[in-house]
Amino acid sequence: MTKPRTMNFDFPIWHTALLTASSSDESRARRPARAKALKILVIGAAACLASCSQMQPYQRPEVPLPAQWASDAEPAAAPTGAPIAWRDFIADPTLRALVDQALRNNRDVRIAALQAEQLQAQYRVRESLLWPTVGTALAAGRQTLESTKATYSAAVQISNWEIDLFGRLASLEEAAVAQYLTSQEVAKSVQISLVAAVSTAWLNLQTTQSLLALTQQTLRNREEALRLVRLRFDHGTASALELRSAESVMESARVTLVQQTRQRALDLNYLTLLIGRPLDRPLTAAELASAQDLSLPASQILNDVPVGLPSQVLLERPDILAAEQRLIAANAQIGVARAAFFPRISLTASVGSSSSELSQLFSAGTWGWTFIPQAPFTLFSGGANRANLDIAKTGQKIAVAQYERAIQASFREVNDALFGRDTLGQQHEAQARLVQAESERLRLSDMRLNQGVANQLEVLDAQRSLFSAEQSLVQSRFAMLQNRVVLFKVLGGI
Repeated sequence: MTKPRTMNFDFPIWHTALLTASSSDESRARRPARAKALKILVIGAAACLASCSQMQPYQRPEVPLPAQWASDAEPAAAPTGAPIAWRDFIADPTLRALVDQALRNNRDVRIAALQAEQLQAQYRVRESLLWPTVGTALAAGRQTLESTKATYSAAVQISNWEIDLFGRLASLEEAAVAQYLTSQEVAKSVQISLVAAVSTAWLNLQTTQSLLALTQQTLRNREEALRLVRLRFDHGTASALELRSAESVMESARVTLVQQTRQRALDLNYLTLLIGRPLDRPLTAAELASAQDLSLPASQILNDVPVGLPSQVLLERPDILAAEQRLIAANAQIGVARAAFFPRISLTASVGSSSSELSQLFSAGTWGWTFIPQAPFTLFSGGANRANLDIAKTGQKIAVAQYERAIQASFREVNDALFGRDTLGQQHEAQARLVQAESERLRLSDMRLNQGVANQLEVLDAQRSLFSAEQSLVQSRFAMLQNRVVLFKVLGGI
């Protein structure tokens, strides 16, 4: 069966001897012998051809994966590498409620679920092709030649049922199953991405709110400082340069305040879009500030994500499983293309009654049957079948490369996130120490100014440095929590 073009079928004899049989064309005496011979011939042909199925067996390609991650840090937990559920990952009750609302109302999740449902229906359509379609037909006609004649008939029939000896329909069914399973994994990926997106948007909103509160406090301090400098300027103890510098830092804080006010509105709009409907209630100031409360452990907002071995983690990620199912579908298309080199054996049969009198329709002597197998075979197609097979094989190679690329990209994503987990905590601690140092510097500058050994410019410089350090501290807290969200996503949380 390795050279399908060399197969030789004697179709005129087969079509005459096997493919046409009717009870109206043979005598009652020859019916048992003819039916027995026909049955033996069909069974023998089916047994011979059944071994020629062209279905392509699937084997998962070997993808070299390192035994460990590139990060030197110890895994947080979970030697089994089981994905963490989002309800276990999110500890903050407000964020958990927002994610739950988003999973119910987000349109991307709804579209992905509907697409999976659609592909499930398409799979059922493919599966139905393996079975015969049985129908009934009732007909009544009247015809005028030399005299008017009426004909009535009723039959149960099977129309063009393809007998899948070469695995064409089975390959199509396998491809349809793989496409449906792909849609399920895509839907899981959409849900994981939505959980990560809502968490990120919520953290962004909290960060902006914290920066806004910090800027408001800074603006009040600078307005008070400007008032004092103006008084000193009016009494001749401060220069015009000190006055203009105080005005500059005050207006700079005001510009930052306007920018952050706008950004807060944009963050809230984006969070509303992800949730899929307006928030049930406005978020309180305490809820918006919880993630930026430095006294609150990160584990009370987002739990750490367990990390297992690469082979346990990556091969079970929904996007990797979706890529593998696409590979299975592409592999099944090779079986479809190979089956095109062989005839499509189909069967049309019917049994029923026909009479010229409606009252005699089901009487003795009016019954008959037909049995018409067919096996059309293309002798020459200009190389179309060979080209379709080459297309299917190339598509399978592309799917293998895409599967391998998805694994490699996911390995890099996890490594990047693990390196971030190792360093972002240290960065946040160092930034907190910098804020303490800048706060002490500002305190000492104020003391020097009050004692007359420093000017206002030294104090203003210390204020600018402290404000910048405090902003960076808020942002480092966000980066540390955001890294946990990224780890949840790239490790295939559920």
